[in-house]
Amino acid sequence: MTTSSDAADPIAARMRALLVRAPTALGFVDAGHLTVVSEQFNHLFGHGDDTDLCTQAVRAILVSDLAHTSLNERLGAAFAAGRPLDEEIECVRKDGSRFWGRLQATPVHWDMPTGEALWIIEDITAARQLRMQPTWTAKHDVLTELANRREFERRLAEHVGSRRHEPVSVLWVDVDQFRSVINQMGAEVANHFLYGLGQMLVTKVRATDPVARMEDDHFAVLLPDCDQHYAEIVAEKMRSAIAGYRLRWGLHRTRVKACVGVVQLQPSLETVDAVLGAATLACAEAKAAGGDSVRVFVSTGGFEQLAG
Repeated sequence: MTTSSDAADPIAARMRALLVRAPTALGFVDAGHLTVVSEQFNHLFGHGDDTDLCTQAVRAILVSDLAHTSLNERLGAAFAAGRPLDEEIECVRKDGSRFWGRLQATPVHWDMPTGEALWIIEDITAARQLRMQPTWTAKHDVLTELANRREFERRLAEHVGSRRHEPVSVLWVDVDQFRSVINQMGAEVANHFLYGLGQMLVTKVRATDPVARMEDDHFAVLLPDCDQHYAEIVAEKMRSAIAGYRLRWGLHRTRVKACVGVVQLQPSLETVDAVLGAATLACAEAKAAGGDSVRVFVSTGGFEQLAG
């Protein structure tokens, strides 16, 4: 039902609906206190209909005075540098139980970095426990949380030389001029960009297709049961998605383009190194042609171009 006050102030009505219905724990913090919090924020910290975190001190959701002081220092330093804060912090619920949360905090107004801030917190306890397991760290890249090179090569080795008749393809993705992002914006912004880029690449393939960070700004994708024709389509989708990807990190804005090399496994490529070499060679040909394009390795020694 729409009330007269909602009709008079539609922005306030939308804000109230967002705070009640959004499945995200978000809150506004000012002068060390939670000024407004969403329903999900209350639930995350064990509050409900009878109690509310609104107006309470931020210290109430942190494990200690030391953690509170340290977090304030990091927030101040990040905001003053024009950067959000995105890190994992240990939190405490109303009943005293603890959990690990991913805190994403940003000033409401960047020209007032010491003023009100927006906090978004996600419970990542299970994901953090998984990352702490030796089996996870042995197979994943810590920065992007994608498969690492060792795991990717192990998965690829299962297909190289296989007598199964299903086609298998590999993509090699190389971000164009990524060094300039690091030089202009610093390693922290570049790392967040790589993380976001990696997560975006995962959305362009099937859930069972391994995506790996191989080194620096180089990624690889394994496409089982996928021939060269369909691999080209996936590669072009990735190239286009990267060209359209924007990183907004505080006051920082950046975008890049990329080249993609495509190879379908074939008898002449007898080893994992040979397959990856063919994919990187195709990618290098795309870079030599000006970047932002796709090239396909063919066994005759030439390259097929897919317009970028």
